[in-house]
Amino acid sequence: MHTEHLQNVRYGWVIAGWVRDREFSDAAGDPMALGAEGAGASFGLLVKRYSGDVPARAVLDELLRVGAAERMGDGRIRLLARAYIPSTSDLDKLDILGADVADLIATIDHNLQRGGSDPRFQRKVMYDNVPEESAAEFRALSAAQAQALLEAMDKWLSQHDRDANPSRTGKGRVRAGVGIYYFEENLEQQSEDK
Repeated sequence: MHTEHLQNVRYGWVIAGWVRDREFSDAAGDPMALGAEGAGASFGLLVKRYSGDVPARAVLDELLRVGAAERMGDGRIRLLARAYIPSTSDLDKLDILGADVADLIATIDHNLQRGGSDPRFQRKVMYDNVPEESAAEFRALSAAQAQALLEAMDKWLSQHDRDANPSRTGKGRVRAGVGIYYFEENLEQQSEDK
C-alpha cells in the first residue's frame, strides 16, 4: 500500500476511534475534547491506539489542516468532522470513488438478480424544476440530515462490529453499510449549451 495512502487511512482510523470508542466519548456519547497528552483519555492515547506508528503531532497537524479538528483556547483538541477526507491526494480520492461506485453497482446488481425475494434498500428523491436558491437550501438540509442519519447508523454498526467490540459473538463475517450521496445538475445551463 502506498505510504501516503496508508497514512490517510490511519487518519481515518483515528477519527473513527474518536467517534466510536467510549473511552474518548462524553456522557452523551459524543467525542470529547481531548488534552494533547496525560493520564486517561488524551489525543496521544487515541493516536497510539488507532494510528499504529504515525506520531500524534503528525496526525494532529493533518486533522487541523483539513479542518477535521481544532485546538481550543484551553489547549484541548476538539473533533469537528466525523470523517477524514484527504484534501490533496488524488489516489485517496480515487479509492473512495471506486469503493462507493462498486458498492452502488453491487446493490443495483443484487436488486436486478434477487430484488424480488431479498431486496436491498435503493431509493432517491429528485425534482427537476427547483430554483437555485432552493437547491442551495436543500444541499445544506440534505447534508445535515444525511450526516445525522449516518452517525446513527455508524453508532449502531459499531456496537455490533467484532473489531470494535471483541466480546461480540456470532457466526460468519459480513461487510454491511449504507451510502448516501447528493446530486445536482444545472438544467438551464445544459439547454444553453445545446
